Amino acid sequence: MVKILDVDNLSIGYQTESGHVKAVRRVSMGISRRESFGLVGESGSGKSTLALGSIRYLASNGRISEGSITFMGQEITGHGPGRMSRLWGRHIGMVYQNPSLALNPSIKIGWQIAEAAQIHQGLAKKTALDEAIRTMAKVSMPDPEYVAGLYPHQLSGGMLQRCVITMALMNNPSLLVMDEPTTALDVTTQAVVLDLVSRLKEDYDSAIFYITHDLAVVAQICDSIGVMYAGELLESGPTKEVFRSPRHPYTLSLLGSIPKFEARHRKRALSGIEGMIPSLRELPSGCVFSPRCFMADDGCREMATRLGEIGPGRFSACPRWREIEERKKDIEQTQSYPPPEDETPSLAVDSLAKHYAPISGSLRRGAGRNLIKALNSVTLCVRKGCTLGIVGESGCGKTTLLRSITGLVEPTHGEVRLEDEPLAPKVTKRPRSILKRIQMVFQNPDASLNPNQTVAKCLERPLKIFTGLDRKGRREKILEIINSVNLPSTYYDRLPGELSGGELQRVGIARAFAAEPDVILLDEPLSALDVSVQAALVNLLFELQAKSQPSYVFISHDLAAVHHISDWIAVMYLGRVVEFGKAEDIFRPPFHPYTEALLSAIPNPDPDAAQTGIRLEGSVPSPSSLIKGCAFQSRCPRVHGPECSSVEPPMQSSGGQVRIFCHIPLGDLRQVQTSPYHDAVGQQ
Repeated sequence: MVKILDVDNLSIGYQTESGHVKAVRRVSMGISRRESFGLVGESGSGKSTLALGSIRYLASNGRISEGSITFMGQEITGHGPGRMSRLWGRHIGMVYQNPSLALNPSIKIGWQIAEAAQIHQGLAKKTALDEAIRTMAKVSMPDPEYVAGLYPHQLSGGMLQRCVITMALMNNPSLLVMDEPTTALDVTTQAVVLDLVSRLKEDYDSAIFYITHDLAVVAQICDSIGVMYAGELLESGPTKEVFRSPRHPYTLSLLGSIPKFEARHRKRALSGIEGMIPSLRELPSGCVFSPRCFMADDGCREMATRLGEIGPGRFSACPRWREIEERKKDIEQTQSYPPPEDETPSLAVDSLAKHYAPISGSLRRGAGRNLIKALNSVTLCVRKGCTLGIVGESGCGKTTLLRSITGLVEPTHGEVRLEDEPLAPKVTKRPRSILKRIQMVFQNPDASLNPNQTVAKCLERPLKIFTGLDRKGRREKILEIINSVNLPSTYYDRLPGELSGGELQRVGIARAFAAEPDVILLDEPLSALDVSVQAALVNLLFELQAKSQPSYVFISHDLAAVHHISDWIAVMYLGRVVEFGKAEDIFRPPFHPYTEALLSAIPNPDPDAAQTGIRLEGSVPSPSSLIKGCAFQSRCPRVHGPECSSVEPPMQSSGGQVRIFCHIPLGDLRQVQTSPYHDAVGQQ
């Protein structure tokens, strides 16, 4: 195999106001032609710095202090921007995390893509545009000629990402660097993009350098893997071998942080990783991972480690790698949280709907235009002490449902009940006794916490409003709450800007629990966090629920996380609930074709597992569309007949208290469906 990129003993640092920071230290790795190499690790581990440094695309204050980089057999370590510009774009393609920032909003898509061929191949403008349209077709862009004439704001996130990939492929590069290209995408769109990435290395004869913190994605698309931590490569090798038998405690801990589908559904704590990644200015003296390692001894804390070969193609920086297989059970034996026996409904919504009147270009209500139906007669309930998970793509109405429950959005019709007590539609009409009992944790804690108020001030407000505690009592309660979310008491006077993303979300959770509510609504609380931080927060939610028995309504597009944390699950599409039932039953056939597609799209952290091939084409229709029949008909892979486009689907009951809204008889669905996780969750 011809090495396209070969990095040897590479160290990279940044010159900052407070001194030199060593961001990458003594890293060696390589990628061959037609190979995809996945680089994983927590935020701040140096993944992007290594990738950008290996193609000499560092920021102006970045410097390579030692080591060498060979690209296509040519030493490029000393190349400056002038010499590298002949490689960038022509032989090296780059796909960024946020496609909207990589595209010019004022230039049509086709001309932006064509520009790459004009610059690097010297093609005429019209010839370059024709080549751009042909390349767009190769990445499965629907109607590429039409899309070429659109502006970026007219495309969905998945289509924008395909445009950026097309731009990177225009000159048939030898190396394609992809930095978290699917992080911001829905699971169904992510699946389509990942299928495309898998084909690229064969179709274009390229090497792919794939950076992500999602190990499940790497398991499905990468041939080999490198695990980074605090600027060092701790393990590398063929993906299947590393996943089957990790040879570094950090890799094992990362794998233990991933929610898994189990044969018998149970809410079980994830093993996770204690502590935080160290500051690059205050690295430990011994093994860089030793302060968080469950296997560390005095030798680990005193002696620095280096990556070394432990077998054919396998490398590890842990001198005790032979013991890891025996220690697996130490992190797999975690606490289970059985569901409560009380079946009393805590929160119920009945025929809840929210319709918006359309707004014309002049900001006046448009005459004769369709209503925007964000919610359509949603009926759900959650039992006391249980968790109801709600899944679906962006735009399906999940957040609108939560905001309607809280009264932040006034429903058009329908009713919300708290323990059989009807609630006023608007939050301003609800008494404090009700406000105290329903609290919310938002997706982005940066936006929901006042940056000018300390942690104590953020937590004191609900105590002031909802409790009769005096100042001394409030201080004692705040310290108790801080401790309950596993933050040190020293955080009492810290500002939000001094906290990490995971710590900020802990403060958001603490604020919701401060009023001791009966129901907590969680709006994508884990979506922007590392897998290790997600695991810690999932465990925290389990602990707090076991202690005070609140009910959770947990929304996410991550079905694996929802399945792990929930007792009941509702699947939403275009403002409707299409399936509802117990978590232990809902992912076994038969299930709604939309649930089937969502399951098919989940990257499986088992690299040996075969992925099913159902992929949804197109985007979710507009909520203002006039839809007759089933809302899912335009994208359904199993359209049954003319009734799908003319008649609302009936509710059918499957075993285990599952309700499915579909025209297809459940017996027929069961015959044609198999669960992508049948080895784990079994079949009925």
